[in-house]
Amino acid sequence: MLTSGWKTVSMVDVHGKVTFTLWLCGCNLKCPFCHNWRVAEGRDCLPLDRVTLLDELSSSSFLVDYFHITGGEPLMQWAELSSLLAESEELLPISLNTNLTLVGPMERLLKAEFVDHIATDLKAPPQELYGLPQEASKHLWELFLRGLDLVSDYGIPLELRIPVARGFEQWPWIEEGLKHVRTDFYVVLNPLVGAPLTSPRDGAWCSEHCWPGEEVEKLKEKLTEIGIKVHVNDFSE
Repeated sequence: MLTSGWKTVSMVDVHGKVTFTLWLCGCNLKCPFCHNWRVAEGRDCLPLDRVTLLDELSSSSFLVDYFHITGGEPLMQWAELSSLLAESEELLPISLNTNLTLVGPMERLLKAEFVDHIATDLKAPPQELYGLPQEASKHLWELFLRGLDLVSDYGIPLELRIPVARGFEQWPWIEEGLKHVRTDFYVVLNPLVGAPLTSPRDGAWCSEHCWPGEEVEKLKEKLTEIGIKVHVNDFSE
């Protein structure tokens, strides 16, 4: 199991919650704005020291709300992750940050009742934000919608994150995604940011589409108007 490390106490990985956060390596997407792309591509990754992790998780459990697993895409290592969750589920509730395109592995974890909370990004338009060719992006978007259905079928609470880009019409895709959410959820709008705050995978793409302005406020207004609870991450400072 390859990891880039963990943080025993984090207050930024799940909205309003304190987490023990583990980063797993590997990803099936090539998002141009990704600032964790070194983790996603498996650079600077090491085998997980499971004994030390579980010891620190146990020691920190009284301080945090979730054991939060993120990446990269954690479900790229779903078999090893399943084993880890079987050992840790009694210590803390489990939060999983996944792009929801690996539907089979996701369902296996849900059937095993390992997951108590899901965080996912609704990335739209998918061809632009997935960073993959049109047909692959279309297929992955359809899998993402199936993933939303799956989370809803199991009634898992959802943090639905929306990366907000500059220069795209995102609302039709958001509307389509929301039709597949039938569980307790809220939305977090994440304005895409680049240099100097982050080092994105594709600096040229980010120069054109990161640091949105009025797009964030417009999306917040539309979501609020239809009764959805919305939070906005402010990276302007």
